[in-house]
Amino acid sequence: MNLLLDHDAPEAIARVATQAGHNVVRLRNQLPVDAGDADVLAFAHAKGMAPVTCNRDHFLNLARANPHAGLVVLIRRVSRIAECSRFLKLLREAGECGLSGNINFA
Repeated sequence: MNLLLDHDAPEAIARVATQAGHNVVRLRNQLPVDAGDADVLAFAHAKGMAPVTCNRDHFLNLARANPHAGLVVLIRRVSRIAECSRFLKLLREAGECGLSGNINFA
């Protein structure tokens, strides 16, 4: 899967996704730090990537109103291990078809 890691997503999420064989691109390497969420979603859509973010309020509204290649909203857990475990479970169970064009919570 092609994932775009938002600025607020923990680096541990990128590490475990990469180790599981997914393509992870960090937003900070693609767009300016002050890029708006609408620009991030449009960029990810154009590149066929699903954004991975903790910014639930902004991205949910944008994803409901705009085309996207999928969205993963991370829910903060008690530990990074729990966050990473839930994220990997989502990727494994949903697969690319389940993530594509859908809003997912991990």
